[in-house]
Amino acid sequence: MIFLAALAVFVLLVTLLADAGMISTSTVKLLGKTLCLALAAVAMDVVWGYTGILSLGHMAFFGLGGYAIGMWLMWARTEAIVLADMAARTLPPTPSELQDAIGSQIFGVVGTSDIPMIWTFAHSLPLQLAMVVLVPGLLALVFGWLAFRSRVAGVYLSILTQAMTLALSLYLFQNDSGLRGNNGLSGLQNIPGFETTSQATISIAFFWGSALALGLGYLLFAWVVSGRMGSVLRAVRDDEARVRFLGYHVESFKLFAFTLTAIVTGIAGALYYPQAGIINPNEIAPVASIYLAVWVAIGGRGRLYGAAIGAIVVSLLSNWFTSGGAPDIDLGIYEIRWTEWWLVLLGVSFICVTLFAPQGLGGLFDLLSARRRSGRRASYGPDTGAKRPEEGAE
Repeated sequence: MIFLAALAVFVLLVTLLADAGMISTSTVKLLGKTLCLALAAVAMDVVWGYTGILSLGHMAFFGLGGYAIGMWLMWARTEAIVLADMAARTLPPTPSELQDAIGSQIFGVVGTSDIPMIWTFAHSLPLQLAMVVLVPGLLALVFGWLAFRSRVAGVYLSILTQAMTLALSLYLFQNDSGLRGNNGLSGLQNIPGFETTSQATISIAFFWGSALALGLGYLLFAWVVSGRMGSVLRAVRDDEARVRFLGYHVESFKLFAFTLTAIVTGIAGALYYPQAGIINPNEIAPVASIYLAVWVAIGGRGRLYGAAIGAIVVSLLSNWFTSGGAPDIDLGIYEIRWTEWWLVLLGVSFICVTLFAPQGLGGLFDLLSARRRSGRRASYGPDTGAKRPEEGAE
């Protein structure tokens, strides 16, 4: 469990540095968000690297988890503000007055005060936490059942997942979607009930929560891919027709992997957006899911730790380049501004990894740690399908 041990050391180190004031609250939030992205990448690796389903829609589940928890955060915070404003009144507000005031505060930006039906449970934290799991899970279950029973596979399935993401994103851009359209949900970093708690303390708490979720998610998926289930998933990836001929119900295995990874990705999103502070439909755009696939490919498809490493490294580099941390290079006749060239650099890196090192950063980690397994191919690439009970133990 080298990866989990490294994660534990990393969490303790960041906590100590934050307590000593050596790293800022914004940096802690950045690291917490990065761990959430790593969890989404691990889930993506299970569905792509192990099952062979290149999903270009998993960040839709990530965003839905964020919207689910964001609804409660906005409702509870707005309710507290409204009640504070009405505190000077002689008579307490009636439930309908309170609801109208909350509706005006939340939806006034889109020109209405009516509370949409999808906000029915927004007042209840337990119910919204259930939505974090149920909404992505049900969407993945229905979509996967329709797609897999029709035996849609390969690039056609990838296009379908991308179309699903695009349709959801375009719908959420509409003001009548019930989620404030392009404005999205904001102020999510203000946790109700913790108004007097410092942002530094809250950021550390979310950082620990993100690390715990990553560790538990890693253990869950390591267990899934290490036993008989993992062997069947790899067999489906390598030769679906042969697995079906042997009597396995391929569609059930694919649906299980697709739905489980969607649920975990939704949980990752629910932890990510309170740290980001805002969520809008741009977060669900198809390009976000493409980035997720790129992270997994660069990290090493077919290796749980590789996917996590890829997401962490690329996410931190992306923040460094796009936030102006990387110094521009003046060539005299042209100045390279990394805020403009980062996507080009990312694309070139993806191409180079695909052509020359398909195992990605995870493969380099294997070489550096001098770890060899019997029967393992010397060339870079995902595992060839042999049963590997110890998979994920890294």
